Order: sequence, then C-alpha cells, then structure tokens
Amino acid sequence: MGTDNHKGQRIAKKIARAGLCSRREAESWITAGRVSVNGEILESPACVVSESDIIKVDGKALPAQESTRLFLYYKPIGLVTTNKDEKGRATIYDHLPGDLPRVVSIGRLDMNSEGLLLLTNDGALARYLELPATGWSRKYRVRVHGHVDEKKLAGLKKGIAVDDVHYKSIDAKLDKTQGSNSWLNVTLIEGKNREIRKVMEALGLTVNRLIRVSYGPFNLGKLPEGKVDEVKENILYSQIAKYFKEQE
Repeated sequence: MGTDNHKGQRIAKKIARAGLCSRREAESWITAGRVSVNGEILESPACVVSESDIIKVDGKALPAQESTRLFLYYKPIGLVTTNKDEKGRATIYDHLPGDLPRVVSIGRLDMNSEGLLLLTNDGALARYLELPATGWSRKYRVRVHGHVDEKKLAGLKKGIAVDDVHYKSIDAKLDKTQGSNSWLNVTLIEGKNREIRKVMEALGLTVNRLIRVSYGPFNLGKLPEGKVDEVKENILYSQIAKYFKEQE
C-alpha cells in the first residue's frame, strides 16, 4: 500500500469498480473511517492499492470485481433515485428486480420525473458517464402547461440564467399542442438539478410530465414502465470503448 505505486489503483476507484458505490461516495466512506487496508483504517483517499492488499468496507471484505454491466430501467413517477431516503419515501432500489447485481444509477431523475435511468454495477463507469466532458446528450419528452413562445424556446440554445444559476445550451422544440398543454422535445448536455423544470418556469410554463427517452446512445424504446433490460456486452463495449481503454 502506498501513494505512488503506478502499478496499483486508487482505493476509491477500486471500491467503485467493485460495484459498492460511486467513486465520490467511496471517498466519503474513507474519510468517515469505514475503509481499512491490511487491517489499517484509512484516513484519506490518497492511497494506491495493489491486488495483494486486503480491503474491507465496514469490516467486510471487498467483493471481487465483476465484469462491467449496464442496464436500462424505466423509472416510474413517485420513486426517488437514492439508496435510502431520509423522508422515508420509496426508492428505485425498493422496486428493482431481485436478480440484479448491486447497482448504482448514472445520474438521477427526480421523484416526479420518469423514463430512462441507466444502472451499472461499476461505480467508476457511473462517474465517467455523468461527467459533462463525456459529452452525452439526454433527450426528454416534456409536457408543459401554458402558452409556448417558440422564439423563447429557440433562445435557450444560447443558454439562460435562472436565479443566478447559468444553464448551458438547451435544444427545445415544440412538438404539438393539445388545449392548454403542449409537448416539447428537449435535449440537454449538462443536466443540472431540476434544470428543465426551472428553465420552463422561467418561460412562464409549468412542467406536468417529464419523460427521459434517451441518455447518450441508449434509448428507452418500448421498455415498459418499471422494467429493466440489460445492454448486451458487445454493444456496451462498442459504445463505451474509450472508457474500457482507459481502464486497461
């Protein structure tokens, strides 16, 4: 164990690759004193480990690293995207099929949003795909209430500031209007917390349904609500080739 062993792997990355959590969460576990290496409790994530090191989390040996797997999940409305909710609300993990491995979500959908959520047993992959630098767009079908000004929608491509928060370019187009409601097609790259709802509110519109239909090259398709579909290995490796090359 050391801080400069170039043949080793950072401890937080190792824990994430084992599928326990994201790399960021692993770092917080380490600073909380939950991780030991060779019997020694770590105080800092600035640690590199080798295959011979014995790593334990909460006194339990780190599971062997599994092959990276990716799942498409149609998240229903009413579930929060977290392991445990301090308010006692139902989470996606309460409703996922029991035969799934331990998984983490790639990004989040708020409780009142639905649609495609990517799940993986590889926490390092989750972090990689969440980064804006990865450049994956997220596409949504959004139903709004109120008068849609198409010029204002087009103006979102230049970005917009709402309550001192700057949102980068948003591609929003009117699809159809039904009475006082309209359906929009919205594409984001950045995806800040409740971005679409806040931006639409700034345009005088109220979002009353929000469905994520794609995340990068992966699409919701005809996946039924609440169901999970695994991405085939050859498709996974071809779509995320850069990530796997970096892991070599």
